[in-house]
Amino acid sequence: MAYQLDPELLAIMRNAPPRAPALRDDWRGLREMSDAALALVESRLPEHEEVARTDRTITSYDGTEIPVRWYDPASDRGAGPAVVYLHGGGMIAGSVAGYDRFVAGYAADSGVPFLSVDYRVAPEHPHPTPVEDCFAAVPWLLEHANELRVDPARVVIMGDSSGGGLAAGVALLARDRGVALARQVLVYPMLDDRTTVADPELAPFAAGWSYDNNYTGWHALLGDAIGTDDVPASAAPARATDLSGLPPTYIDTGDLDIFRNESIDYARRIAATGTNVELHVHPGCPHGFDRIPGLQVAARAFADRRRALRTL
Repeated sequence: MAYQLDPELLAIMRNAPPRAPALRDDWRGLREMSDAALALVESRLPEHEEVARTDRTITSYDGTEIPVRWYDPASDRGAGPAVVYLHGGGMIAGSVAGYDRFVAGYAADSGVPFLSVDYRVAPEHPHPTPVEDCFAAVPWLLEHANELRVDPARVVIMGDSSGGGLAAGVALLARDRGVALARQVLVYPMLDDRTTVADPELAPFAAGWSYDNNYTGWHALLGDAIGTDDVPASAAPARATDLSGLPPTYIDTGDLDIFRNESIDYARRIAATGTNVELHVHPGCPHGFDRIPGLQVAARAFADRRRALRTL
């Protein structure tokens, strides 16, 4: 049987206006489209004014000050888990401001505070800058654990799409640098720079993030190293040959997402090392399915992610 969209999603997409795709390797055009799409989704979300926001800065590997935003859902909570969150945007787009209501929603619904990182993006800042900016947030949070009422043994790295790939890269760096994480939560993560040749079965469902888009994002991050043996695991975690020693892992993706196979394989390989893994593959769902309001499958996905954060 041929792949089919989730029925609720199909009904929505039938009424969606068509849009011209960005050209392969046109990172400027893709950035403009991505930021516009993220802004539209953000504008439709509740503000969650009950979540306190505090803007701070952290110092990255090259001495640059990187903005971060702390989301605290409750003034009277005790020390508990906290999440370092990395936004999506295909390695070339996205921002803390563009994810503000989205991240505040996670904090409000889970009761867990979040630290959102405004990491620098490619091509102006190629690898290793994005992942190093993101990594810098982890020791900063651990150093400020008492002030922020965080249990340092319960810090989670989390991200979606490119942010999911960066979160996986941060987990690898943390393991290698002796920094303990309690869990990694990877939402349809962008893990493999070799996912650039279209699968004819999935390509018709890849409007949210296409194979051409994926080439554009990875090429911006890696330059001419894309697809070669010179790509390090911290840039493209699917390249890692050793996945032992990682924290317990949660991964979810749609079965119509071009990242499906790399997500499943990453989960399988981590599980093979003896690490606990929870994997969800949502049928009928392409990339970014959870950003469409009202979908039952999106509600289930968010419920599972909140549970993964609450049960640390």
